[in-house]
Amino acid sequence: MKANAQVSADKIRADFSAAMSAMYRDEVPAYGTLMSLVADVNAETLAADPYLRARLDATDSLERISEERHGAIRLGTPEELSMMRRVFAVMGMFPVGYYDLSTAGVPVHSTAFRPVGAESLSRNPFRVFTSLLRLDLIADAALREEAAAVLAARKIFTDEAVALVEKAERDGGLNAVDAARFVAEVLETFRWHDHAIVSADMYRRLHGAHRLVADVVSFKGPHINHLTPRTLDIDKVQARMPEEGIAPKAVVEGPPTRKCPILLRQTSFKALEEAVSFIGEDGRWQEGSHTARFGEIEQRGVALTPKGRALYDQLLNETRARVRPAADGSNAAEYEAALADVFEAFPDDWDGIRKAGLGYFRYSLTEKGMSVTGRNADLETAIEAGLIQFDPIVYEDFLPVSAAGIFQSNLGDDATQDFVASPNQVMFERDLGGAVLDEFAHYAGIQRASLEMCLGIVNMAAAAE
Repeated sequence: MKANAQVSADKIRADFSAAMSAMYRDEVPAYGTLMSLVADVNAETLAADPYLRARLDATDSLERISEERHGAIRLGTPEELSMMRRVFAVMGMFPVGYYDLSTAGVPVHSTAFRPVGAESLSRNPFRVFTSLLRLDLIADAALREEAAAVLAARKIFTDEAVALVEKAERDGGLNAVDAARFVAEVLETFRWHDHAIVSADMYRRLHGAHRLVADVVSFKGPHINHLTPRTLDIDKVQARMPEEGIAPKAVVEGPPTRKCPILLRQTSFKALEEAVSFIGEDGRWQEGSHTARFGEIEQRGVALTPKGRALYDQLLNETRARVRPAADGSNAAEYEAALADVFEAFPDDWDGIRKAGLGYFRYSLTEKGMSVTGRNADLETAIEAGLIQFDPIVYEDFLPVSAAGIFQSNLGDDATQDFVASPNQVMFERDLGGAVLDEFAHYAGIQRASLEMCLGIVNMAAAAE
């Protein structure tokens, strides 16, 4: 590589993901234990299911499983969000989806920064669920003003990080030396700081308004609050965590255990109580504590169509109308039984999900399909004839209710509160400095392109006759 040759955004993202994981492993040792457990479970699952291994290998997903993870951060101001968008763009990560968590009792709205192309996802699928604090949802006007003043005064990016982003935007990328500096400088934004930038009294008032408000406003930067490896069997990881000295949350968030996984299932270990120093009235540091950071695990299934997502939301609401899971796990068995019972209404075989129009699939030619053309076949005929096969498109995004459930279970039943639901995508995109990608349109485009390619080849000779 020439000295000034630019490094790909995929390479920068992979390097940043690895650096973030190493930093978080040092800061939260239980995360390293979790990574080892997930690796063991994934290896066992693949060894026991050769078909799963073959399909993952065929769809270019096997290599990415061990690299798969997402992080989450919470920002305080529109300026921070806009700059973060520019930072992630250097890594080939773009905002996908709009999430209003006020509906689930958390005063933020969010997007997910992630790669969107198949090749980039295959190279490194790192995602960061990024939330912006909604101070307008906090009832105490005086506290809102104090919090806004604290946030306005802080600076979460180093000068060099900003300069390197500007250089990347100007030059269309970064060379190897600058890319390495970029990773190191941006990592500082996500680092944990054990000295707060508010007094103990203000922290208590922020905490009283909402625990997440205290987490966002009280510190120098938006420390990464969890990293999440991807597992192929979340139930097995959940069961084994206590054997590794890790206390898991009571229930797995999302859909129930299924033969054909849908959307996203998540669990975590309990948030850590960490020593923090606050600014005292006499100017000296005052000892205290803060609870926010934890480890999370996820299992990803097929991306659902709007019809499938509507059915999922309906069934989840029905389940929670029967049993609402308590943060302390006291009704975990009852909730899981209700979840499994209600979700019997959702098909649990890939062809049933596909034919009902509930999920997105990527179509590809079989060996027979690659050698036979001119059949003039429609999709179902081509599938029945063994010319075309289909694989579920992995859901790359998030679920607001599940995110709120993780938060609540880690920080207590009072971690979610009743807010007036106030989705405001227009305001979010204004603060972001750009539009978010519609995930349904994105998945539909992937499915449509694969289908057109397959049918185009199968019917090629027939069309020419």
